[in-house]
Amino acid sequence: MTMQRITIDHRKQSALRHPEKANRPDNPVQRKPDWIRVKAPNSPIYQETRKLMRDNRLVTVCEEAACPNIGECWSQRHATMMIMGEICTRACSFCNVTTGMPHALDEDEPHRVAEAVATLGLRHVVITSVDRDDLADGGARHFARTIARIREASPSTTIEILTPDFLRKPGALPVVVEARPDVFNHNIETVPRLYPSIRPGARYFQSLRLLDDVKRQDPSIFTKSGLMLGLGEERMEVAQVMDDFRIADVDFITLGQYLQPTPKHAKVDRFVPPAEFDEFASMARAKGFLQVSASPLTRSSYHADSDFAALREARQNKLGQSLPRPETR
Repeated sequence: MTMQRITIDHRKQSALRHPEKANRPDNPVQRKPDWIRVKAPNSPIYQETRKLMRDNRLVTVCEEAACPNIGECWSQRHATMMIMGEICTRACSFCNVTTGMPHALDEDEPHRVAEAVATLGLRHVVITSVDRDDLADGGARHFARTIARIREASPSTTIEILTPDFLRKPGALPVVVEARPDVFNHNIETVPRLYPSIRPGARYFQSLRLLDDVKRQDPSIFTKSGLMLGLGEERMEVAQVMDDFRIADVDFITLGQYLQPTPKHAKVDRFVPPAEFDEFASMARAKGFLQVSASPLTRSSYHADSDFAALREARQNKLGQSLPRPETR
């Protein structure tokens, strides 16, 4: 399969998708280094997956966020489904998802997502969403209904959710936790110092508290979070976020390279070389995470099925090591 660089008509895309960013100064999109390369999405299975999403009127974060791994993942029938529409109520400076006033929830969507999961025969599925600050519960009940429908349609499929922060949505989190997803993912995205410019609608300690509360409410649920690198963070700041994660008992950390979608988005401060990602991965393992994924092209749901299997095995091994040894006679 041939290799290609992702090319985007940035001016057209920015005008259509991001009117709220129109008055921002341009940050020229830098040429990507050789180590950031993706396979062209041209396999028959990729086209089948794309058709299935269209036929079921489903939105995927793979497309909405311009994920560089879409060709590889869809060719393996892996897709991260994005529920509650494709319009987000926030305008993070790194994100390629459209900002605006979302439409009303589609009550049939959980059923269609479950049908697609069953048709694809997925062992593991990732369900994410836009931020829905317009909803009283931030979309928590919609998440819970989607999890329930997948359980009915495909009982053997393990379910990973990637949720918003449910900021100022009291009572929302327990609704999702009680639906018992196998993995609860919520991305911190960047270090606290950069929140005002990168994630202005969110609060670092709210996101951290959310992850901690999941574990307090149901310790059996795996928790997961991730960082984008290359936004101007310092090494010690990344190490501090890792320590914060461990205090919150986060099981799985992902680290990937930030890629600037358009000139109106936050600029890439630098392209972090693969060797540095390896160093961060070693640091994370030393801090006690059960699972670590760190590379330039790592994204939240990249290789999620195999990572979940490794995560579950790591917990079993850890529990086995913590059991008292039988007495010898």
